[in-house]
Amino acid sequence: MLCQTLKVRRFSSMLASFNVGIWKIGLFIAISFLVIFFPNVSPASTSGKPFSMPFAGPPSYTTWHVSQMYGNTKIAHMQRNTVYDEGQGLHFGIDFSAECGEPVLAIGDGTVFSIDGPWGAWPHNVVIYHGNDLYSVYGHLRVRSSHLAIGQAVVAGDVVGLNGDWQDPENCTVSPHLHLEIRTDSMRRAVNPVDYIDANWDDSTLGISGHLFEIDVSNLGRWQSIYDQPSIRFGGPILNNYYKRWIE
Repeated sequence: MLCQTLKVRRFSSMLASFNVGIWKIGLFIAISFLVIFFPNVSPASTSGKPFSMPFAGPPSYTTWHVSQMYGNTKIAHMQRNTVYDEGQGLHFGIDFSAECGEPVLAIGDGTVFSIDGPWGAWPHNVVIYHGNDLYSVYGHLRVRSSHLAIGQAVVAGDVVGLNGDWQDPENCTVSPHLHLEIRTDSMRRAVNPVDYIDANWDDSTLGISGHLFEIDVSNLGRWQSIYDQPSIRFGGPILNNYYKRWIE
């Protein structure tokens, strides 16, 4: 009787091991299938940030990269009383350099709020409303996004326009780039896209010039990080009219 009991236990143990082995083999096959047939599928974001990048694929010299960050950039400071005066002297979006005609993608789900509205970023722009008083603005588009209509639903990754060049809109050979903004307060304020877009920002600049911020000698550490930039109230006073700036 004892011998039979031991045989039953041994058989049960072997069966359990066999089932575990089958389960592991099945899991391996399933993962291999996903890797082979869906190589570009990324895991869901764990950063808590609601938006994704406006271009497909990774950044590189031949695809796209960030050329100017949001906020107190040196370029914006130099033109704070002209080009950027409406945005309190700050760059109120992020610039992405890319080939002319490159598809520009919606950074999140939403509805079309405006097409070629009075939001700057000439020659063409599109605004998507994402709910919760958040809007994304896509500027310097090459042509009018005639495939869209006001109120049309879009999902993240949908093409909302084509990358263009505001300095040379016809030939697109001078400075093709996308100007991307995130606005709130019914479009009256711009906020830092870094706080809302899930991305590796260090890689996105390719180490070129996206992190160059103007330095106020009287407050050396202020607004020197991509994560530490003020929100912008359109039409408000210039914020970076420094009495004395850092001279390199």
